[in-house]
Amino acid sequence: MEKTVIPAGYAPCLNLYDTQKAIGLLKRFFEDALGGALNLMRVSAPLFVEAATGLNDDLNGVERAVTFDIPSAGRDAQVVHSLAKWKRMALYRYQFSVGEGLYTDMNAIRRDEELDNLHSVYVDQWDWEKVIAPRDRNVEYLKQTVRTIVKAMCETQTTLRSVYPRLTALPALCPEVSFVTTQELEDRWPNLSPKERENAWVKDHPTTFLMQIGGALKSGKPHDGRAPDYDDWNLNGDILLWNPVLQKAFEVSSMGIRVSPEVLDQQLTTAGCDERRSLTFHKLLLEGKLPLTIGGGIGQSRLCMLLLGKAHIGEVQASVWDGETIAVCQDAGVILL
Repeated sequence: MEKTVIPAGYAPCLNLYDTQKAIGLLKRFFEDALGGALNLMRVSAPLFVEAATGLNDDLNGVERAVTFDIPSAGRDAQVVHSLAKWKRMALYRYQFSVGEGLYTDMNAIRRDEELDNLHSVYVDQWDWEKVIAPRDRNVEYLKQTVRTIVKAMCETQTTLRSVYPRLTALPALCPEVSFVTTQELEDRWPNLSPKERENAWVKDHPTTFLMQIGGALKSGKPHDGRAPDYDDWNLNGDILLWNPVLQKAFEVSSMGIRVSPEVLDQQLTTAGCDERRSLTFHKLLLEGKLPLTIGGGIGQSRLCMLLLGKAHIGEVQASVWDGETIAVCQDAGVILL
């Protein structure tokens, strides 16, 4: 488990007041840039979903959802982990066409998250999803979408730096994306942990898309966990950027082309999750009734941290922290919201 560490000599580029103003500007501009570039329409999204639908994101399969009953409805509900599956169902219900998509503000509670510089119990991200044609289920379409998202991030940074010149003390994002697979990293550094491999690669390739996450590698272990029922493990990945403040690889987005009926059938069995086949979402998908899609989540607080040069996620979002984290930040003069 990583712990909170504030780099020696760290001083934020912006004070608390300007930080709050910059967060608002960043979110508005990036939403517009992302929505325009990918043809996405903003929609409203749920904070919780009915437990029996199977719509909640299972993440790595071990995290516990915050669950509560709704007496007047006679239902049990779960606070979302993310909207990975809900978005695809929404595209089906709203009858979106190929080339059209949606994005939304997603707010989640991940009660089992291990708290450190990057992780909070409160999660906020832009969740997005887009209908694609069968011919688009390929690596090149995935790569082009990644480049489009990175371009929107770079444009957002340029705008912020023009409004707050102090942010020019931070390195500009690299617009050129390096694409590498998890197996290529394992082949190159078999004795390193997955996170150590990411750091080693991204240090020399500051904007990276790490592909093919979820399936077992030659070592018999996956690079990282992925639920079997939204991403196609051969057509997904993480956008990793080099964080100059923390001097490490920094994940800002998990995304991918979603499972087809055939791929879902295979991945449910591989993951030992065949019992999900009876859930509403999974039945519709296996029957071929849901559209083919690509989608992902982009961390709002993560992007704010990176573009504003913050050392701790608590500098850009309000959450609850353990005593050790609070003490470390106080000793370093870091103000948690």
